[in-house]
Amino acid sequence: METIWFWLVACMLVAYVIFDGFDFGAGIVHFLVARTDAERCVVFSTIGPVWDGNEVWLLAAGGTLYFAFPALYASSFSGFYLPLMMVLWLLILRGVSIEFRNHVESPVWHPLWDAGFAIASALLAIFFGAALGNVVRGVPLDASGEFFLPLWTDWTPGQSPGILDWYTVLAGVTVLAVLALHGALWVALKTAGEIEVRARRVAGRVWWGVLVLMNLLTVASFRVQPRLQASFVARPWGWVFPFVAIAALLTAAVMNYRLRERAAFLASSLFLAAMLVSVAFGLYPCVLPSNGDPELSLTIANASAAPYGLRVGLVWFIPGMLLTAAYFVYAYRSFAGKVGVEERP
Repeated sequence: METIWFWLVACMLVAYVIFDGFDFGAGIVHFLVARTDAERCVVFSTIGPVWDGNEVWLLAAGGTLYFAFPALYASSFSGFYLPLMMVLWLLILRGVSIEFRNHVESPVWHPLWDAGFAIASALLAIFFGAALGNVVRGVPLDASGEFFLPLWTDWTPGQSPGILDWYTVLAGVTVLAVLALHGALWVALKTAGEIEVRARRVAGRVWWGVLVLMNLLTVASFRVQPRLQASFVARPWGWVFPFVAIAALLTAAVMNYRLRERAAFLASSLFLAAMLVSVAFGLYPCVLPSNGDPELSLTIANASAAPYGLRVGLVWFIPGMLLTAAYFVYAYRSFAGKVGVEERP
């Protein structure tokens, strides 16, 4: 039962990264693909009907984590208190920027919220990437399952690291590039004319950065976290996930070159899913590794709720997620197609 919930949490996080990831990506690239105020309105319109709904997956992931692995929830939310507060404020800034932008017609008002949208989107991508880097690297857990991390120490991922070191910064920059690619492909899918051309051009250029950074991060991850190599050696069938990620990344580049926007965006989504599943596979059964004594790591065994609660929760979780999935299908079908210059978010 613990394994089922481990993968359910992983699926919630994958869904969040895919759906809200293109929101972040649109914010990261919107100054690059839109030259005028009208064109920036078009970029906002590509996410306007769905951006707030996409964050449902973050709430679902957090709620599932709280229910299924309360020890992990308590440990991570206390140990990462400062960065979590920073993420919360950035989410607020991003949401306010989207909602407030068109409330006042002013040459100052629009650029102000455009900048807030771009900055918040970029920083959120970096922060979430650094958070993933912290989980992969491990944290200094004590015998009670608690830890404290300063923002930084000596920038090395040793046994007394900070939230930021060379590895977590590399993870943050990599996620920034990956979501920029994902967002550019989304904008290309949802727009036409000059914006679409620029979005495809940006995606083509960012793709090379993603290729380089993902290779660097992969090598660094196996160096920083030996558990990854041990997992793939013990279960070699798991190599299918990295291979799918590589194939999806290459497919995204080819489809973007051939002007097949939908196929390129779907390939980018598959790339994100395969990479995150590869990380989850490499860490399993760990949910939060200890970078000191491996015996202190939080696993699906010592961090999960009682078996009875997990069984009952699964009965209610399945219909709830089916309703959520049905709503998303309806919403995305309702707003399918490309947006026009005259549209507003």
